[in-house]
Amino acid sequence: MQLRSQRDELNDRVKDLKLCRNAKTAGIRERIEEIKKVQERRTSVARRKPPQSRKNLEKEIESFEWKIQTTPLTLKEDRDMVEKVKQLEAKLEIYRKLDQLSQREMQLRTELSAMKSESETLHTQLTQNAHESQDIHGKMIHKIEDSKALRIKADEMQKQFLQARERVKPLKEEVRIVSEQIRQLKAETQKEREKNESVLRETLEEQARQKLKRGEKLSWEEFQLLAEKGVTEED
Repeated sequence: MQLRSQRDELNDRVKDLKLCRNAKTAGIRERIEEIKKVQERRTSVARRKPPQSRKNLEKEIESFEWKIQTTPLTLKEDRDMVEKVKQLEAKLEIYRKLDQLSQREMQLRTELSAMKSESETLHTQLTQNAHESQDIHGKMIHKIEDSKALRIKADEMQKQFLQARERVKPLKEEVRIVSEQIRQLKAETQKEREKNESVLRETLEEQARQKLKRGEKLSWEEFQLLAEKGVTEED
């Protein structure tokens, strides 16, 4: 049954989308946790930030290095200046570390934003496919109920026919009338079935057209339906 196949295909797609969405959700949680750790690390490092600004530290280092390179110094003076440069470099490293942590947090937030956007897209696709599956399932139930009603009616007419034939075997004319009623009922049943199939075919064609407009891949059955109407993926 084509409706059942289409519904099962949509259900499989929903399962795949759920797996992808769950993976994105896990990635989002990981990024949030890492951002928290980076923030905690940055707060810890910031507590050790020296009172001098980064710019002043860099100027002091440049000044000491210039003196070391251009001024005649005793061995002790040279060692003292080198030690001061090391101390200033250690303070400057705190600013560098803060920059690294800020850049890492910015990178994580960019990744987090992208993952959230992808997760929302997956959720939208999942919801759309789930609704389509529900709609098709409802159509299946409706068709089954219609078929059951027609079958019950036909069975009842057949029963009445058999009862009438037993009661009035000599009355061939009445038998003929009942037979004609059964024939008409079967014709109506066939007509109703053909009508339902036509409506169903039009519905599937419209769904295929919509998928084609959205650039989604068509199933073989959907491709055949549109090909019969002269519509192709190049259109």
